[in-house]
Formats: sequence, C-alpha cells, structure tokens
Amino acid sequence: MSEKPIFNRIKAVLAEKGKTNIWLAEAIGMNRSTVSKWCTNDMQPTVETLFAIAKALDVNVRELLVSSK
Repeated sequence: MSEKPIFNRIKAVLAEKGKTNIWLAEAIGMNRSTVSKWCTNDMQPTVETLFAIAKALDVNVRELLVSSK
C-alpha cells in the first residue's frame, strides 16, 4: 500500500505555533472539516488561501509547503 504524498506542512506549523485546526478555521473563515482535510493532505488549499493561512500564522508562505528538493 503506497503512502499518501505530503504537499503541505499546515499541521506541523499549527503545532509549532501552538494553534489548532479550529483556531485556523475561525481565523480565516473556513469550514473546520476543510481545514482538517488540509492538515491530513487529503485536500490542498488554493494559492490565495495558502497566503491567508500564512498571514494568520505569521509565517512565510514557503514554510507551509514541503520542499521539492
């Protein structure tokens, strides 16, 4: 069974910042289940939403992405 690819680090950055999925959902006005899907990499946010997440978490948007190198 192959593992699901990981594209974003939203869950890790939330943990580093001591924040929850629920906090993020409220901070950017998104549904909690959508944020949960981002955190499990079942779904990916749009580029615009990724920038909103970065702003809410006060990080560079690059920190939310898994490096391709």
